[in-house]
Amino acid sequence: MNIILLSGGSGKRLWPLSNDIRSKQFIRIFKKADGEYESMVQRVYRQILQADPDARVTVATSKSQLSSIFNQLQGEVMVSVEPCRRDTFPAIALASAYLVDKAGVSPEESVVVCPVDPYVDDSYFVALKDLAAQADKGEANLVLMGIEPTYPSEKYGYILPVSNTPIADVRAFKEKPNAIVAQEYIDQGALWNGGVFAYKLRYVLEKARQIIGFCDYQRLFDGYSDLKKISFDYAVVEKEERIQVCRYSGQWKDLGTWNTLTEAMGEAVVGKGILADTCSGVHIVNETDIPVLAMGLKDVVISASADGILVCDKQQSSYIKPYVDGIEQQVMVADKSWGSYRVMNVESGSMTIKVTLKPGHSMNYHSHQERDEVWVVISGTGETIVDGERRDVAPGDVILLKANQRHTVRAITELKLIEVQLGRDITVSDKQKYPMP
Repeated sequence: MNIILLSGGSGKRLWPLSNDIRSKQFIRIFKKADGEYESMVQRVYRQILQADPDARVTVATSKSQLSSIFNQLQGEVMVSVEPCRRDTFPAIALASAYLVDKAGVSPEESVVVCPVDPYVDDSYFVALKDLAAQADKGEANLVLMGIEPTYPSEKYGYILPVSNTPIADVRAFKEKPNAIVAQEYIDQGALWNGGVFAYKLRYVLEKARQIIGFCDYQRLFDGYSDLKKISFDYAVVEKEERIQVCRYSGQWKDLGTWNTLTEAMGEAVVGKGILADTCSGVHIVNETDIPVLAMGLKDVVISASADGILVCDKQQSSYIKPYVDGIEQQVMVADKSWGSYRVMNVESGSMTIKVTLKPGHSMNYHSHQERDEVWVVISGTGETIVDGERRDVAPGDVILLKANQRHTVRAITELKLIEVQLGRDITVSDKQKYPMP
């Protein structure tokens, strides 16, 4: 089975745990049987391989999320990287071309496209395999998953099938309605449109040629920034006449707000938190080392990270985005392909960061023009390279780095260090990369 997982968006509705670099799908919030926590993308990827160990998974994502993808999925997954964000149709076209031109998949094979962040059970992945099998038959150009609605939601579009059979032709699509109209659609047998669909690769490549003038990967990639933003629904789905829908009635939740996310959490407290007996329906998600105590609260979410603190009525959590847009933010926590970092302190002329490198991984070999750095190793073992000179490092070692010195560090075991940046102009852009010596 070929699967394209769409991973995009900034996830601001889950602030302060999500930001422009670490979107909601990368928040480790779901407890596994072994007691460790996993993110939405890790959970979905694990479930896919449980359902189909031979599945070929490609993540369609932006450059800003690339490090998080490789960090959390350990580099095992194929990735189609958008040079810039251009909505779902260009992203799906690029990923389809990637599968054919780079991964060697036949244009006659089917692919299933789905979001990376639904909260679902195993029946969902059985339904994905059924969706791909239906697309293989060639009875329709597009096969959609129609989710049996559980209430008249205003958040989703609706699919109206011609019959109530498990697989049916599609009569019409309806945009997100108000609750009254949504109930009317449901009474007519309508299904939620969850953005899950299957097609043969040649179909979308032909649509790419017709709509944007590209059908091969390299030309599409090179001209990507010139493309107009256009959704797959608008460009393809709403205009397609040969289209079917497969019903799905299993577990499915769109975890787009704190309210829906806490419904899927297996425990009320993640991180350091205490709920008094006087609390009801309260969740604490705390990424800091500072304990959070809640007393006398009802239906509230409390979330704390290095980026900020949220205390919010759950029903109001869907309205958070305009307020977050007004907060001047510096990314304080981020995953990288080699590990992660957390900003501990920012002052005029200095920034202090805690860096964690995974065993066998290293930073880029790089230099800075406008700042000096001091590294203090606090745990683990590794090796630094400074202007070509190698040095083994262990806890307690201090490495002094002057501006314009080329440097990197490689972890042998998991390596943690404190990095102090010193300079009048400390910016992310002050970085020059070099080939590894």
